[in-house]
Amino acid sequence: MSEAAGAESVRWDLSDLYEGPRDPAIEADLDTVAREAEAFRETYRGRVAGLSAADLVDGVAWLENLERRLARPGAYIGLLHAVRGDDPEVGAALTRIEERTTAIGNRLLFFLLEWQAVAEPTAARLLEQEPLAPYRHFLTTVRRYRPYRLSEAEERLLAEKQLTARSAWTRLFDETFTRLRFEADGEQLSEEEVLARLKAEDRETRRTAAEGLTEGLRGQLPLLTHVFNTVLTDKATDDRLRGYPHWLTERNLDNEASEAMVEALVDRVTRSYPLMARYYRLKARLLGLDTLYDYDRYAPMPGTQRTFDWESARETVLDAFGAFSSDMRAIAEEFFERGWIDAPVAEGKTGGAFSHPATPDVHPFVLVNFTGTASDVMTLAHELGHGVHQYLARDQGYYNADTPLTTAETASVFGEMLTFEHLMAREGDAERKLALLCNKLEETFATVFRQVAMHRFEDAVHTTRREGGELSSERLGELWLATQRPQFSDEQGEAVALTEGYGHWWSYIPHFLHVPGYVYAYAFGELLTLALYERYREEGAAFVPQYLDLLAAGGSESPEALVGRLGLDLTDPGFWDRGLDVLTQMVDRAEALAGEVGATG
Repeated sequence: MSEAAGAESVRWDLSDLYEGPRDPAIEADLDTVAREAEAFRETYRGRVAGLSAADLVDGVAWLENLERRLARPGAYIGLLHAVRGDDPEVGAALTRIEERTTAIGNRLLFFLLEWQAVAEPTAARLLEQEPLAPYRHFLTTVRRYRPYRLSEAEERLLAEKQLTARSAWTRLFDETFTRLRFEADGEQLSEEEVLARLKAEDRETRRTAAEGLTEGLRGQLPLLTHVFNTVLTDKATDDRLRGYPHWLTERNLDNEASEAMVEALVDRVTRSYPLMARYYRLKARLLGLDTLYDYDRYAPMPGTQRTFDWESARETVLDAFGAFSSDMRAIAEEFFERGWIDAPVAEGKTGGAFSHPATPDVHPFVLVNFTGTASDVMTLAHELGHGVHQYLARDQGYYNADTPLTTAETASVFGEMLTFEHLMAREGDAERKLALLCNKLEETFATVFRQVAMHRFEDAVHTTRREGGELSSERLGELWLATQRPQFSDEQGEAVALTEGYGHWWSYIPHFLHVPGYVYAYAFGELLTLALYERYREEGAAFVPQYLDLLAAGGSESPEALVGRLGLDLTDPGFWDRGLDVLTQMVDRAEALAGEVGATG
């Protein structure tokens, strides 16, 4: 499929980082940083509380430089492992680099721990002074963790423990799915390939793909259940040692999101579940089905499937970005021209898609698994949106370039919307236009409603595990179905029927393991971006420089402050209704288009 799409030769070039896993420059760089880390430690250990503002900014700048350079080998080997996860040489290099970077990083832990320990009046006085302006937000954010810090010795133990704790279990999970094959219609398919078949036009193909996915997961349930329980226990232990009052506290701190803000988001989305049920009742009529099963959710409208080769996907996304901003197009074009994208489905390659920022002195890298579907084009736009964001924010430096997960999705979802509207404007056939709209709605629902439902599952499993001990595969399946069913229901009942096998599908979601608490950020970012896109519709070209400035700011200010520049208030509980209103309008539009083509059943 990938070969037909023309993406088979689109492999990224990581030589801007290193030439290979045995490149001597890797060890040389780590040796240099290790020596400088010792010099840094000798200079500042035990002195942070007494530093002037000028001396403190010098120390922070030196630390930032060390951590940026320390991150480079890890970024490289992580990217290489993503496309060569079945290569023992790469796996060995990954372990070696993780061990060395952890050891060196541990020598640097003291500085920010000492900063967190500075008395509040002293810290407040320092933060007001002009020399610290470039790092004011970073240093303020670091101090938010002050109640939960441990001693340097304890922090070092926790960091070293991660090599054989969660990071080891997530690696096992990733490598298991890299090797795992699912049988469907007599073929052995990778995870990416079997999931792609859930979007096939033929219903029997979808059904057998769903059964194949279920059976493949069922065979791995003892392992996956053990991995999940171990990660749950590991996080519970860390939270207890640090004194976090709730399993989500750490994630909310990382996201710079208040508990009230997250609760308002989850509440607003949950209350809007009937909107998705309303859409799927329309979808059943469009497909002519009495019962819409879980494997029918992403079925295309009959006869409307369009495939894209790599070149047409590239031009579609670049044209969409260029219609918004020539600068945005020029940056995205660099990804194609300079080997910053890895596109084909390939043996040993991880599933899914991502954009990795690497380090600010290099550039981001994008990974997709391109098979030529319209959804793949939207995924390409999504990841290139991330890439443009990360590229623009590089000038903020290592500490200020990254955004919290809650606003990290801003540019990616915006890129999707630009590409969707570009395709809609150029489609003259009403049935194909309806198909595009349905596809976009389903992807948006997956990002908003499905992610909130998965957040509720996470909340249930973390809470249940801490209260009642280890969870069986059956109990995990029960919690999964109990939190998934409501999103497909309204006062008429279930709009989507979940099959028995769907109860195992919690087990292939990597976010639960890699970043516990991650998934609500998707809904946060999607609804925020829908509100931003509405602002673009209202203001037109005047919005463009404001938006690009927002991206270029990276994480140099809080999400509230950054979004506040554009007149949006994240602290207003009703803010989320803006994005949900856009979704309601899109469902209205779909129903109207269905009426136009006489497809309402």
